[in-house]
Amino acid sequence: MKRLIIAIALFIPFLMNAQSKAEKEVASAVEELRKAMVDGDKAVLEKLTSDKLSYVHSGGHADDKKEFVAKLTGGGSDFVTIDLTEQVVIVSGKVAIVRHNLSAKTNDGGKPAEVHLRIMLTWQKQGKQWILLARQATKIT
Repeated sequence: MKRLIIAIALFIPFLMNAQSKAEKEVASAVEELRKAMVDGDKAVLEKLTSDKLSYVHSGGHADDKKEFVAKLTGGGSDFVTIDLTEQVVIVSGKVAIVRHNLSAKTNDGGKPAEVHLRIMLTWQKQGKQWILLARQATKIT
């Protein structure tokens, strides 16, 4: 009995820090999206986003999937780097909400700049893949 209690006590910290399989899959999709946004990878951007995408910028403008992909692949929105911090992934069935802070260097229209945003993403599992349905950004003040 004493050994069982010790074993459980040693195992509890691992359980508290463990991500579920679904949370890991969503985090992986977020990372794949981040890379595709920096690279302007049209195929990956289209694969990861819903045809019903609502991508809302911190200034209030909303893009659909076509606008979102066109801006990132056509240079209208040019991310040089994107760093994500303080990420939280919450999965409920086939829906996931991701919150994180985004710090990025941009070069939109040849003008270097930096952005610092709080982001909320809504993902939906379709078949075996997590697809981005919606994104909302607010400026960090």
